[in-house]
Formats: sequence, C-alpha cells, structure tokens
Amino acid sequence: MKLGIVIFPSKGFQDKVNSYRKRYDSHYALIPPHITVKDAFEVAEDDLSSVTDKLTQITAEAEPIEIEVTKVSSFAPTKNVIFFKVVNNEGLTSIFDALNDGSFYDKNAHPFVPHFTIGQGFSSQEFEDVYGQLKMAGIDHKETVDKVSLCYQLENGTWNVLETFKLGQ
Repeated sequence: MKLGIVIFPSKGFQDKVNSYRKRYDSHYALIPPHITVKDAFEVAEDDLSSVTDKLTQITAEAEPIEIEVTKVSSFAPTKNVIFFKVVNNEGLTSIFDALNDGSFYDKNAHPFVPHFTIGQGFSSQEFEDVYGQLKMAGIDHKETVDKVSLCYQLENGTWNVLETFKLGQ
C-alpha cells in the first residue's frame, strides 16, 4: 500500500488555501491542503504496525508546532508549482528529519521546503500570469498544529487519513 505522512492545518486555513486550489491546483480533489513531512512510500500491509509504531514514538517526543505562512512562492524554474511558503522551524525540521534519516523507508527525494501547494499543472505562460497575480495577494497566517497524519492512497489517486497521531502524547 502507498502511504505518506502529512500535517494538516486548521479547517479555516484549509478553506483559505482551497479557495485558490479550486482554481489553480490540478490535484485539488485528491488531498486537502497539507505539509508533506514524508513523501509517498510503499509498505506491505503486514508491515503497517511498524509504521504506526515509529510514528507513535516520533510524535510522542515532539511538541505542537507553530506554523507561520508568510508569502506566495514557487519551485520555478524546476517545477511550475505555486505555494504558500511556511517558515521552517525546529519543530517541523525535527519531525521531517526523524522520518527521513534513511532508516525509515528511505529519504525524501527533495530537500524539505514546508509549504501548502496552491497551484500546479500550469503551462509556462499560465504559470507566469498566475504567479504574478498571487504574489501580489500576499498571505500572513499563524497557527499551532498538534497532529501528524498517516495517509494512504487509493487506486484513483485520492489520499485518505489512515491514522492521526497527536504531538506530545
């Protein structure tokens, strides 16, 4: 089964992100807005308990995390992806590092850039137009998150929450 580990923001902030994603994100219907802390990885169903044991251990040692969203940014020129940038901090980094040190289903393929995707799947011209508009809109949001979610992918590409782990328990 294909799993991924993410942090979901509050429902109110998800609604704000989704107001952009509905229009600009080709993956809008597949998963709610999130910060990916472990890229998708394959696990045999009988190994699932080792994944949940590891997440229980990591989240028990972590504290709730303050996230601060400060601006619109992009992965251009590598990818035409537009996102709300999340200020990286010790809490986010420690969870990412614990899940990506190589001992737990490999390392992430990309460096850790915490963000909420708001647009992807653009042609180059569309990307330039939309990115220019969204950069002017700006964003300023802070909240504390206290959960990490283990998600699984269905055959149609949709992601669902398998289990949620409270930080600091």
